[in-house]
Amino acid sequence: MGKYIIGIDAGTTGIRAIAFDHDSNILSNAYSEFTQYFPEPGWVEHDANEIFDVAMAMIKKCVDDGGLNLDDLVAIGITNQRETTVLWDKNTGKAVCPSIVWQDMRTADRVAQFNESYGDSKYDTVGCTATTNGTAPKIEWIMANNPEVKASIEAGDILFGWIDTWLIWKLSGGKAHVADFSNTAFTLMGDIKALDYDLDILKEFGIPRDILPELVITGKFSVDTDPDVFFGHAVPIAATAGDQTAAAVGQACIEPGMIKNTYGTGSFIVLNAGEKLPQNIPASTGLVIETANDIADKLHYALEGFANVSGSAIQWLRDGAGVVTNAKEAEELANSVEDNGGVYFVPAFAGLPNGSDPYARGTIIGITRGTTKAHLCRAAIEAMAYQVAESFNAMAEYAGVEIKAVRADGGGAQNDFLCQFQADILGVPVERPVITETTCLGVAYLAGVATGFWKDMDEVAGKWQCEKRFEPRLSAEERKKLMDGWNKAVQHASGWLK
Repeated sequence: MGKYIIGIDAGTTGIRAIAFDHDSNILSNAYSEFTQYFPEPGWVEHDANEIFDVAMAMIKKCVDDGGLNLDDLVAIGITNQRETTVLWDKNTGKAVCPSIVWQDMRTADRVAQFNESYGDSKYDTVGCTATTNGTAPKIEWIMANNPEVKASIEAGDILFGWIDTWLIWKLSGGKAHVADFSNTAFTLMGDIKALDYDLDILKEFGIPRDILPELVITGKFSVDTDPDVFFGHAVPIAATAGDQTAAAVGQACIEPGMIKNTYGTGSFIVLNAGEKLPQNIPASTGLVIETANDIADKLHYALEGFANVSGSAIQWLRDGAGVVTNAKEAEELANSVEDNGGVYFVPAFAGLPNGSDPYARGTIIGITRGTTKAHLCRAAIEAMAYQVAESFNAMAEYAGVEIKAVRADGGGAQNDFLCQFQADILGVPVERPVITETTCLGVAYLAGVATGFWKDMDEVAGKWQCEKRFEPRLSAEERKKLMDGWNKAVQHASGWLK
């Protein structure tokens, strides 16, 4: 077997490890979910110790199932869910409290308080408005509500990191306490101009600087795994990136104006905005200004929009409502009716898209006696597209670059109905690549270019292949009518908890 790279995606619901050869072929693919904890309404937690154990198991399964030799492993790339907190004892190497997940809503009141005090004054510096996704309020909450952890922090025994930080620290045997700067997007903590932490934010939330990881730029970092931890081998961890940065690289969005959307647990749309820091973007758009990658010595910036709930709306139809048994059935039911029957589903389980209203809650509206589960399924899938459209329209207005098509990836991209409706509601084509697991692919590309496995980003971009292209079919009038209905439904969902 020839040389290969492993990309590890430590996502919100599970860990995926994929081995790629030099031609970007998938040699082996291993995946496992890990436990989701919901101790209070609106709270979401993970066990970081379990996440590390599952990551190790998936790496081993990937190697074993593919009949691969670890001697041929050139490098590892790690991408991860962002904003989620991990605090661990640097002496024992164990997480000391549950990880508060990016979807968690417990800091809603604190975020509202921050926004009342600061308004949009920090937007141009940290690249985002304060939302419940943000890490800074989560760290503050832990220190205020867990006196044992706070005491250990004050004693100098605790380190903080995001999931990438945690995995790298563990895999390297504690040699590296780092995070990729692209991982600070949405956290409220990263100064997009200085490429460092924002000291005002750290002071505001009482976060000690010395517990935080060193921030590195994509493609400028490498550390070897500890053989005692990593199956007797020292292998370079040559790249780490936030999941959406990695997905954009996997979609070969390396030129200004190229845009991708990932349909996962949430939905994340990222636009390559070029080498100049985007200016004059209203904070009211909810768009996040972030770094893209620096693998070719050219620092790119990106604009990102998000919806906390995308694929998880279909999971709710399956697990919560019992309407369907799997995602494929939802697609088939959606295709069985001509339209949504006037039904709109606003999946605001964790607030509205782009953090615009943390007090909104899920709403299904427009139900009549003739409404069936097929209409509910269609409305849920359409909602995934409507939420993307909100960010897309803001990007098209303010980014200053022409958007010709959207590249789709993630689990939801396998849904033909969704891809077609997305093209219809955006008015531009949607392209689905041959490889839709682009987070693993992207971070593998970053690690491979950093180690010389691939020559440069142009080489890996040339490997991108379109599996199917969906052309828009709706008229501008039909598109507007549907979006007007969606916006009306959103108004009803807004502010429910108030």
